[in-house]
Amino acid sequence: MRDVAVVSFAQSATRRDQTRNEVEILMPVLREAMAPTGLTTHDMGFTCSGSSDYLAGQAFAFVSALDAVGPWPPIQESHVEMDGAWALYEAWVRLQHGDIDTALVYAFGKSSPGDVGRVLALQLDPYVVGPLWPDAVSIAALQARAFLEAGHDEKDLARVVARSRRNAAGNPHAQLSGEVDEATLLDEPLYADPLRMHDCPPISDGAAVVVLAAGDRARELCERPAWIRGIDHRIDVQALGSRDLATSASTKLAGQKAGVGRVDLAEIHAPFSHQELIVAEALGLNESTTSINPSGGALASNPVMVAGLVRIGEAARRLSAGEGERAVAHATSGPALQQNLVCVLEAS
Repeated sequence: MRDVAVVSFAQSATRRDQTRNEVEILMPVLREAMAPTGLTTHDMGFTCSGSSDYLAGQAFAFVSALDAVGPWPPIQESHVEMDGAWALYEAWVRLQHGDIDTALVYAFGKSSPGDVGRVLALQLDPYVVGPLWPDAVSIAALQARAFLEAGHDEKDLARVVARSRRNAAGNPHAQLSGEVDEATLLDEPLYADPLRMHDCPPISDGAAVVVLAAGDRARELCERPAWIRGIDHRIDVQALGSRDLATSASTKLAGQKAGVGRVDLAEIHAPFSHQELIVAEALGLNESTTSINPSGGALASNPVMVAGLVRIGEAARRLSAGEGERAVAHATSGPALQQNLVCVLEAS
């Protein structure tokens, strides 16, 4: 296996970006990510993007987004109709071929113009569940109820939210941040029983860009690269009644294959408070020894199709800045943690 590292990362997220389209949101983020490397988009051996045409409301929206990259002369390019974390996985695989040394990965999502809950309902079983049009919050509430009945407490959810808001105070891209008392959170009314509004992610528009490089090229481009030491993704069955919603078997398996082990920090893609606890348990993480979601996570900022890639970028950025030596990043897609990707990073 070739050693591949994250050498640069940039992101943008706002509550509602009413004046710019997806290309206009992406362009400055691309420039910011490329600047430290001294490279241009045409220096990239491979380009891969993650987004959703359903979210954009038009077919082949990813083709229009290439205007931000400038694909002329022609470039080697691919796209996944998934969160950008899966685009990074494809780029990592492409770099293993050995004929290129750099790759550009980006993701974009603009949820504010439409009904993101209705859009996400399209990923459900089209014969039994889909026709009922349950939104993402309703599905998450079913999972949260299963989690609580498995022996957990609402205080655990409030603790996650309070920590997320506190950590997000240092994140300029967060939509929700600041000190909040757990007891105050528990006094708030239910939104979708047993979830309260703060247990759910904020609507966010944004983009993220990651630059990957292999071997010696990575050391030339970055003083302290964040090396990908393990990466894997797994999927649970689609039918909600056919799996234990209080656990995440796919996350556990992906973590084992990626070789999580001891980590200094973890960036978990958990749009709902209880999901962070489910994922942390599946990965064997302990808050007493691991800093979990130091950025505030998806509870602070959740641009759909972008938030998973941000978890990898945030973990890499913090390692490169010397905040630790080893980290794990997690991304999810699908209803109730159906698909999960785990990426282990190490700085040296």
